[in-house]
Amino acid sequence: MSIPPPPGPQQPQGPYQQGQFPQYPGYPYQPWAQGYSPYNRPTPVNGLAIASLVLGILCCIPALGLLLGLIALGQIRRNGERGKGMAVAGSVLSSLGLALWVLAVATGGISDFWDGFKDSARDNGSAYTLAKGECFDSPSGSLEGEAYDVDKVPCTGKHDGEVFASFRMKGYASYPGDRKVTDLADTRCWSLRYDYAMDAWAVPDDVDVYYLTPTRDSWGLGDREITCVFGNTDEKASLTGSVRNDARTLDADQLAYLKAVNIGNRALDSQPVDGPDDDLKTNTQWAARLSDAFTAQAESLRAHDWPAGAKGPVTAVAQQVETVRKEWAKAAKATDADAFYVAYDRAMTLSTFDRSVTARKALGLATTPPPDGETGGGGDGGGDSSGFEV
Repeated sequence: MSIPPPPGPQQPQGPYQQGQFPQYPGYPYQPWAQGYSPYNRPTPVNGLAIASLVLGILCCIPALGLLLGLIALGQIRRNGERGKGMAVAGSVLSSLGLALWVLAVATGGISDFWDGFKDSARDNGSAYTLAKGECFDSPSGSLEGEAYDVDKVPCTGKHDGEVFASFRMKGYASYPGDRKVTDLADTRCWSLRYDYAMDAWAVPDDVDVYYLTPTRDSWGLGDREITCVFGNTDEKASLTGSVRNDARTLDADQLAYLKAVNIGNRALDSQPVDGPDDDLKTNTQWAARLSDAFTAQAESLRAHDWPAGAKGPVTAVAQQVETVRKEWAKAAKATDADAFYVAYDRAMTLSTFDRSVTARKALGLATTPPPDGETGGGGDGGGDSSGFEV
């Protein structure tokens, strides 16, 4: 699996790439012939009897073991072959195994077994088994390039990566190509980070988004998983402690505020790669999304019953959001790039952090804005304006 950097590389979740095994040519014929033996040869043992006994002992395919045992008994009677005891033993063991399988299915034992198997597999440190909230080290110490395995470690100490989300790629009959996989991972992971680290201002400046993705080879083995990871912007550095901040650590008022401001953040993150000079239509559509998002954000801020000390500051933030929204609405109606830039610049000028800082202080949230309004190093493409928050 590849471990690409903040917009980039990719990784198999397979967990690892398959090695190349040499193809051995067929063995040469013996240079001598089998000589004539003057001694009597013993009666052969029935092959199906042997197979039935093996399957009965292993209990892996009990129905097949029972079937082969019954067929073997018939052949032994007709042909005088040896192996009756093995056929009988295989049939009995397979019958017992079949009965146990039926009982397990009826009582839900198979489901419990499978769940236990998956839980056990999760402990082997492979990229397949990384779950949300788990931390790991890469053998190379880097989150760039390809990784064949990872080692899970506690998040309380130093670690190379912290998993904040994962999802499966759907709708592709064949491998869609490296660029398609990377673009999807970049877009989805940047959006999903808000569900894990809800307060973008509380994420350290040296933390960025990475992802583990399938490769062409691992895709052929059934790998469809993309794992979203927080890592250090410095390839040689690691993280210490978890960056998680969500319902597990935040109170109801903090959650309400962050859910509201992240409506706007998600829309801001979808900024087009090309500017309005090159693609006016896409930019006006983005501005329309922002106008709708800021409308929803202001409504959400006004709808919550804030504590006395935070009500005034949060109301001021809602008013500022509404003012900025109007400029984005103008940008959405722009008929040329110049008109778009006028509204865009006005929206950015009005988007100051002062009121957000006051509201955050009242709610007990982080009060230091990310540098340039961003979280971490940012991704490629769109705005990556996490923490832009007005």
